[in-house]
Amino acid sequence: MDHSASLSAPARRTRRIVIVSLAILAVAIAAFGPVDAVLKMLSMPMHRPEWHVWVGTFNGVALITVAAMPLAALAVWALARRRSAAGITSAWRMSLAEVGIVYGTVPWVWIIMLPGDEAGAVVSLVPLRDLHAVLAAGATFQIVGNLLVFAALGFLAPVRFAALASVPRILALAAGCSVLVEAAQYVLRLNRVSSVDDVLLNTAGAGLAALASRLWWCATAGESSDRPRSAR
Repeated sequence: MDHSASLSAPARRTRRIVIVSLAILAVAIAAFGPVDAVLKMLSMPMHRPEWHVWVGTFNGVALITVAAMPLAALAVWALARRRSAAGITSAWRMSLAEVGIVYGTVPWVWIIMLPGDEAGAVVSLVPLRDLHAVLAAGATFQIVGNLLVFAALGFLAPVRFAALASVPRILALAAGCSVLVEAAQYVLRLNRVSSVDDVLLNTAGAGLAALASRLWWCATAGESSDRPRSAR
């Protein structure tokens, strides 16, 4: 017997979203090297259990993100159970999308808001100049990282919010969020480069993620997710 055939359409969509989300997480991990290198990187903060190492370094934020994964799963379960008890349709899809947006975006924003090593605040407004320099230096992980900053937002926001079920709207949202982050880097004097190329990459990553989930948010865009099952 094919058990997958008995699943409802929303359940199948939710399962696919989970699978693709895990694939994106795997790509994010692979971007920083082999598994043993990633595990070594995550273990570094444990050798210096100081608060600024945990919250003020890339390795510390990465370790906190991994450690918070069970809490994120628990949050999805709690929200979904509460909505299911209230008779809300697509409770699991909504809960997974909301928690996924937060869990998949906050750590990246946290990382890019850490102090850098530039001599003061630097602004770069020439398109593709910084991108060319990064490619020339072979630091492709920086490009992958920038593409992933708002990837969770681009992938899950259209699934959760019908008003955002459009690639142009996701591009506009991601571009706006990226401009705010780059402006904050400059205003807060974080010794980072506030670059137009970062905005372009952040926006492109969100757009590509939105295209990756297009099958699901196109299928759910017309649903009234907040309507109880007993409404009609």
